[in-house]
Amino acid sequence: MQYRRLGKTNLMVSEIGLGGEWLERHNYEECKAVIDCADKWGINILDCWMSEPNVRTNIGKALAGRRERWFIQGHIGSTWQDGQYARTRDVDACRIAFEDLLTRLQTEYIDLGMMHFVDQESDWDLAVNGPYMEYVKELKASGKIRHIGMSTHNPAMAKKAAESGFVEMILFSINPAFDLLPPTENIDDYFADEYQEGLGGIDPERRALYRLCEQNDVGITVMKPYAGGRLFDGSRSPFGVALTPVQCIHYCLTRPGVAAVMAGYDSPEHVEAAVAYESASDEEKNYAAVLAKAPRHTFGQGECTYCGHCRPCPVGIDIAMVNKYYDLAVMQEEVPAAVREHYLALERRADACIGCRGCEGRCPFGVKIADRMKKTAELFG
Repeated sequence: MQYRRLGKTNLMVSEIGLGGEWLERHNYEECKAVIDCADKWGINILDCWMSEPNVRTNIGKALAGRRERWFIQGHIGSTWQDGQYARTRDVDACRIAFEDLLTRLQTEYIDLGMMHFVDQESDWDLAVNGPYMEYVKELKASGKIRHIGMSTHNPAMAKKAAESGFVEMILFSINPAFDLLPPTENIDDYFADEYQEGLGGIDPERRALYRLCEQNDVGITVMKPYAGGRLFDGSRSPFGVALTPVQCIHYCLTRPGVAAVMAGYDSPEHVEAAVAYESASDEEKNYAAVLAKAPRHTFGQGECTYCGHCRPCPVGIDIAMVNKYYDLAVMQEEVPAAVREHYLALERRADACIGCRGCEGRCPFGVKIADRMKKTAELFG
């Protein structure tokens, strides 16, 4: 298992995580089997947004004796009222639900206290400008949460979080299909039976969000990496082609700012299908060739998606990384010092390009790589 730093939290999290939602439909023994398998493979980050009492209890029992090996994302504002889930910013209701989370998970603290499900402008204002925010800060001051995070499906709200200064990491929905769509306050739009024809490439606001998170050191953990399983079925995928779990995970992990992919698992076999990523070949990870040939929607033509399909470079340039630093640099009027430092630390930089253009023949999206290398060399000097 590979581990990545989760932004300014400095937590080293497994790049494959455990999204707990699917565990709601399983008994304790089945939950424990999934968590045991995840633990065996080195997974160390778990998201528990669910307010349903039984799943919280089952997860807590399964983690007993190994709590310190796990980082937990626990949500503030996900409540259980009249026997069903309800999202709220009412502090009294949030307090009851959060204390219940601690009790049922058998822990005294949550590593990542998540401001739960902020998708609307009005909800952002309610969450950050009132008693709810005071309660979140109170939890951090008391040590009941170690870091403040936020979950959202809306890139416009994620951008606000990344610029806020107090949100340290974001749980955000990422997959190749969702990335096509512009910001929306309605999550159901992402799960439409069909997407509007003609959508081409990653939505500019999403692309800018990932770069902003990388620039501001706000780490991302990913929810919905499989689009609820739709991407595994060519008849249900908006692209008209099927992807594998490994390809979906690789797509997420190649977005700037992403530290961990919180996939959902029904069984130990599902865990093993995800952790197969760690030993997968470049060919098995290659989502780019599949999407470039998809019968529906043009994906990313002319834009680098950092997929690495352009490798190998005869002079050893990490082309995807060079392109990422170029994109981060041009976000500002002047090249940020941190971006320049990281670029200059590369073993081979853009000025080593010999202009052979072999990489361009391998790029599924038609990126003019040699031209970008020239621009990058000029930009960084």
